Amino acid sequence: MTQPVPIKIYPRLTRGRFNTIRVTLVILTQLVFLGLPWLRWNERQAVLFDLDRHQFFIFGASFWPQDFVYLAALLVVSALGLFWWTTLAGRLWCGYACPQTVYTQLMLWVERLVLGDHKARRKLDAAPNSAGKLLKKGLAHGLMLLFSLGTGFSLVAYFTPASELAGSLWQGTLGPWESFWILFYAAFTYLLAGQLREKVCTHMCPYARFQGAMFDRDTLIISYDSQRGEPRGKQADKSAGGCIDCGICVQVCPTGIDIRHGLQYECIGCAACIDACDQVMDQLHAPRGLIRYTSAAALEGQTDSKPAWRRPRVLFYSGLLLGISLLSVVSFLNRIPFKADILRDRASLVRETDDGWLENSYSVRLINSSERPQRFVISVEGLPGIRLAASTQPVALAATATETIGLRVQVEPQYAARGAHDIRFVIRSLDQPAHVLQEKSSFIGD
Repeated sequence: MTQPVPIKIYPRLTRGRFNTIRVTLVILTQLVFLGLPWLRWNERQAVLFDLDRHQFFIFGASFWPQDFVYLAALLVVSALGLFWWTTLAGRLWCGYACPQTVYTQLMLWVERLVLGDHKARRKLDAAPNSAGKLLKKGLAHGLMLLFSLGTGFSLVAYFTPASELAGSLWQGTLGPWESFWILFYAAFTYLLAGQLREKVCTHMCPYARFQGAMFDRDTLIISYDSQRGEPRGKQADKSAGGCIDCGICVQVCPTGIDIRHGLQYECIGCAACIDACDQVMDQLHAPRGLIRYTSAAALEGQTDSKPAWRRPRVLFYSGLLLGISLLSVVSFLNRIPFKADILRDRASLVRETDDGWLENSYSVRLINSSERPQRFVISVEGLPGIRLAASTQPVALAATATETIGLRVQVEPQYAARGAHDIRFVIRSLDQPAHVLQEKSSFIGD
């Protein structure tokens, strides 16, 4: 049963082991998100998605649009990892590391700093408008907007080098797209985390609705031990750790639910109610765990809980996760560190040379996707006696550089009748002889 949720929630500050974990993860995630654009690697930004050059740098690796298969694999692995973890331990992602949870926590810190604790904030909202109230509210929302603008800047800094972006901002020469995305991301950060908050989790996030489909009876969830806690109130056995109906578990909940009513989709698994209840139990000199991470089977007193390696859902997600991860890693480690695009000159399909051979022209776009210079030699195969006209070889490319060169392919007329004939361009790296790339094309005969 889900109790009515108040229009605005004023979560009470709590302390404890799980709160320490939440605070640590808030700090770590923001250090990563805000700090990565300023980290240098191989004399460039460590993580940069250069849309203008169609290059993506992630520490020592560079990627091109042709490598989007790795992005797809990363997204699949992330989704499977979330499903796997949810089956094991419920909504830990939501409670500890989800950006909505993290940013909401940061906005609450700002409110506590400027407006006071949950009682002071409720009292201030109920008070009539005054200069003092407007000043305090304006300062709190100003700080939240300032932080939101910082997140917008950091997001854009992953696509435009952070140093250049900061210089443009300082000089007032930001481009229209950079300005739009900074303001767009800042506006949504402020709206979702500063205003809507728990409503995003309870009404907008689809994960809250289908999470139960990934649970089984051995999934760890935050639960209230009704056998120990009921009947609650003054008649509770305090020495045994029964519920004294203090209501603090509800006061600290960021979504405003009462965990004593059982598992609810609004619960984000943050464990604030566990920390609050444990503090009350400590004051009563009673054992902790009236509210705790446990499973439905354990709550019912079953002792035959299945270990993780015997649970079908865990095995299914583990197999998929391990298989896709291994395939992706092996594919990435064995990928050829250069690419080539072949384009035949369609303006002049075929011409005859001075010595009577037939000739087609091609443009070859070479991409060095490694972090060190490479030299390449190009040959052509597929028809008897096929050859390249005189060209400058080898082709030297700097690290992560791109170059387009023109090549002329020649074939004797008796081996190239009218129509298209399949041929192959073979590109070899002189610096890494084991890496050979073959690209198909066609030769037009006459």
